[in-house]
Parts: sequence; structure tokens; C-alpha cells
Amino acid sequence: MEWKKLYDEKLCSVDEAVKAVKSGDRIYVGTASGVAYKLCDALYERKDELEDVLICHGLMPRVLPFFQVEAKGHFSTLSYFAGPGEHVGQRNKQTQWTSLHLSQICNWCRDIAKPNVVFLEVSEPDENGCMSYGAYTTFHDYVRELADLVVLQVNKNVPYVYGENNLIHVSQADIITEADDDLFNLPNAPFDETTQTLADHIIPLIPDGATLQLGIGALSNAIGYGLKNHTDLGIHTEMMTDSMMDLMKSGVVTNRKKTFMPGKTVTSFALGTTALYEFVDHNEDIYFAPFKKVNDPYVIAQNDNLISVNTAMSIDLYGQVVADCLGGKQQSATGGQVDYVRGAQMSKGGKSIIALTSSLKKKDGTKNSRIVSSFPAGTAVTTLRSDVQYVATEYGCVNLQTLTIQDRARAMISLAEPDFRDELAEQAKQIGIL
Repeated sequence: MEWKKLYDEKLCSVDEAVKAVKSGDRIYVGTASGVAYKLCDALYERKDELEDVLICHGLMPRVLPFFQVEAKGHFSTLSYFAGPGEHVGQRNKQTQWTSLHLSQICNWCRDIAKPNVVFLEVSEPDENGCMSYGAYTTFHDYVRELADLVVLQVNKNVPYVYGENNLIHVSQADIITEADDDLFNLPNAPFDETTQTLADHIIPLIPDGATLQLGIGALSNAIGYGLKNHTDLGIHTEMMTDSMMDLMKSGVVTNRKKTFMPGKTVTSFALGTTALYEFVDHNEDIYFAPFKKVNDPYVIAQNDNLISVNTAMSIDLYGQVVADCLGGKQQSATGGQVDYVRGAQMSKGGKSIIALTSSLKKKDGTKNSRIVSSFPAGTAVTTLRSDVQYVATEYGCVNLQTLTIQDRARAMISLAEPDFRDELAEQAKQIGIL
């Protein structure tokens, strides 16, 4: 067991591990359910010794100290996907972000983040001295190859998952520290009657034997739990969620009818409850692979009857989709939406569905229509009108791709809340669509 000796030689305390960081370093620290929080906290304790250290990350569930005003001059951060932590960092002008499809994440690592140091949270080693990158495998092996210094945070709570490019051997690390920590726990989002009605318009579009990609949140839960009477479903998705776990446990998902990697649930990462992380641990039915494979539209399309369901913040009368940035406020990121919108439509029998509730209730009790004639200034379009296929609200579901621009506008108006339809029709006339 030579690897055990090597492991012990590289093992040190968390405080000792972060002493290797120098001013001017660029450090990737993790994303979502795979963040080396203990190393981050220890590094921040060295704040007064360091200048111009760039922290690279994505979808940070916790608010790290690097996002606070007090970190200015010592640390700044760079993200490819905004989450709760990044929202604080943006308000404090501590965080920059960039936009890209998740299938292109290696470009972000190589050309934008360019880390020379990586902090990676991993599982305990197996009998061969290999540790798993855990619930967030995605691109961590690639970013490890880019770095000059690899620091591992071994956490007994990190699941050991199967697939490709998701293991690191003791010999590939420079520094190892042991720091157990709870994984980020994302409770199941409850869904109301409106969301259930919306899901009921989508579920009939999903045939038995289909392969699914679902996002996260109330709608995805309503759809997932509404599929209990389906048979032989499969999963090919960037993100594994609790509702998918329940479909596997209940036998609704068998992956038998898949035409790409039959028998396997294919995903890049898991994000959800502790029960989900325990479920993916040593689960041979789940295959974890990097974004560059799982989100490649040409790979997605190898699944016949691939049904992709993604959500939006707002859609205009042309069918343009805003899912990540509205009125200059960055909420999330382009992510994998366009990858799956395109891949699903390339799939034999596949369908791409964008879904949203028709209106948003404000704090004062009034409502804003999420179907609009134009977006606020500073809004970024996530998915082009030429890419959009099905759009669904609680008032129905339409296939925009078969329609003229004029009929698209009429269809979108029919999906709006009735109180807004006359106003939208008048606005459509004013801008020359109708």
C-alpha cells in the first residue's frame, strides 16, 4: 500500500495547506455541491498577508468571506454561474462573471479563469488510493490538469461516484488535508396549484420510454412526481435531483429504452438533499461525466425521444427567452439551457420545452406579466427565438416553431394571464407584429 505512505507524506492541517498560496494567485475553489469551504475559510484568515488573489468558482450556495467589502484589495472573485454567494459579491463589486454554455466550460477554465492553484473537495480514498470528486465531477479533473498546485480537502461526507474523469489518485495531489463538512443541502421546492397545472400541460408530451432532462425547482418537482404512472423512462441530464432519485427508486426510470448508454442514468452533478448524496454514493446505475460530454448537443441527440424541460423568467412575443439576467440583474447563468434546447430538437422524437408561470406576484399584491412585448433595459436573452420550440404556462402549451411571427405573438398572448392579454395585443400592434 505505497499510496498510504504517500498520502501521509502529503497530509497536513487546513491552516498549513493554505500557506502555499501567494499574492497574485488564481485559485479555483469549487461549485455548488463540491466546494472546499474549509480551505476557503482558512485562506481568508490570511487576508492581511495577501493581495490580488482571484477566487474562481460557480453557483456558490454559501456567502464566502471573499464576497464581502472587507476582502477588497486582498481577494476578488470570478464566476461562470451566479448563485446566492455571487449575488452578494456582485452587490459589493467583488465578483465578475462571464456567460457561456456549460458544454464550453473547458474554455472558461483554460482561457478565462486560468487557475494556477486548485482547491478540490474529494471523498476518502478507495483501496487503490483514488478519491472521487463527488457530487460535482463536471470538469474538476480538467481544472486539476491546468493547475500548478493541487490541494485536496478530503471529506468523509463526499459521495464516491462512478463514471469518467471523476477520480484523482493520491500521487496527483501536491497537498492533502482532512476536513469533514456537511454538503450543501437543497430542500425540495414545494409546488402550488398553478405550478401543478403548468406541469399537467407538459406531462402528456412525455411518452413512455422517453429520456428526460429536467432542471431544479418547483416545476421540475411537479413534473417529476407527476410521472409516477409512466414506464421505462431514462435520464440524461446535467443535474441529478431528488425527483429523479425518486423516479429511479420507484422503478419509473429504468433507462432500458435509452439509445445512448442504455441502463445508465447519465449526469454531470447532483444537487439536492442529503438523501440524494447518499443515493449517488457507490451507485453503479448512475454515470457521472463532464459537461463537455453530457451537455454536448450532439451527444444529447443520441438519445431518442429526449424531452428537455427548462424554466424561464420571461418570454417576449417573438419567443425570445430570458432565463438568467433580467433588467441588468444577473440571477443565474446561460448554463445548459441552450445545449439541451438544441440537443433535444436534434433527437429523434425529441422535444424542447420552456416553461414558466404566466405572471409574478409582487410584494404589494399586484402582478407583473412574464409574457411581455419587450424586455427591460439591460436584459440579456438566454435562448434565441429561432431555437425555441414548445412554450408552456398554466394556460396551455404551444409549439412556436411551426408558426409565423404573427401567429407566434397570438400564441404567446394566449399563454399570458387573461388580465394582460388585451394590453399585450395592443403593444403587439404598436410595434408592428400584429
